[in-house]
Amino acid sequence: MRLSPIAIAALLALTACSQSPEPQPTVAPKTEAVAEPAPVTEPMDAAIAGSWRSPENVARDIYRHPKETLGFFGVKPEQVVVEITPGGGWYSEILAPLVKGKGRYIAAVIDPAKTTNARAAEYYGGALKELQDKFTGSPEQYGEAQIVQFDPAAPVVAEPASADVVLTFRNVHNWLGQDKAPLYFKSFFDALKPGGTLGVVEHSAAAGVTPKADSGYMTEQQIIDLATGAGFVLAERSDINANPKDTTDYANGVWSLPPTLRGGDQDRQKFIDIGESNRMTLRFTKPAASTDAPAGETAAESVPAPQQ
Repeated sequence: MRLSPIAIAALLALTACSQSPEPQPTVAPKTEAVAEPAPVTEPMDAAIAGSWRSPENVARDIYRHPKETLGFFGVKPEQVVVEITPGGGWYSEILAPLVKGKGRYIAAVIDPAKTTNARAAEYYGGALKELQDKFTGSPEQYGEAQIVQFDPAAPVVAEPASADVVLTFRNVHNWLGQDKAPLYFKSFFDALKPGGTLGVVEHSAAAGVTPKADSGYMTEQQIIDLATGAGFVLAERSDINANPKDTTDYANGVWSLPPTLRGGDQDRQKFIDIGESNRMTLRFTKPAASTDAPAGETAAESVPAPQQ
């Protein structure tokens, strides 16, 4: 049967209407972008990496190992930390910002007005001004830092039983030469809370070397005797700051080495290659229940050797 043109057109239209529409692509619903969590920065790392630290001080990190040293001493942001005679503030640049807002940093320095020697007064006065200028010049980092001035003949470095940690870096050889070391260790003991920590870093004579009195070097046993004599207990020793290349037997003592290089051009490269001094790192604790140790005797004051 032949269909008319009109019938054919109607049949085609009916067929087209019966076909299913082509599937449309599925579009996922829009979602808000999720931000990656910020990296966690340890307070100690942040303090050591601080842009406020002087380049000269940062360059010495390879010898002074601040993160390892302060970690060994158990320093934490919420603590009251007392640093003894910090000089120009090498460790102040790390410690003061570290505890800001949570703990407290105290720089205990010798009062120049309490010294009995004009040269010593000038030295201590210069060190005090340098530290004050550092603190006032950067209030964001040091606005909460405190400076306590004490009499070297009767040192009181902080309120009794107020500190969690007392730290001294390369100072004891000066006190030993002035016969004041027992007084200082007694003051540390008094300042610490029961169970508190005393951290000591000092130039350490090599095994078999008997250090000269004016060399800047000491033996571990000398430090241990001073600390235990004041009532402390030796908790642990560390080689964090040891330097086996340092033979500790030079004409200009520890000041032969960087950063002082007292010998000038003589053997300069040799001493640069050795690096900074061999140092002991000792941690002591104040017993949780203790009695005050007897105070030492006062002695005549001498001019301190520059910090190394």
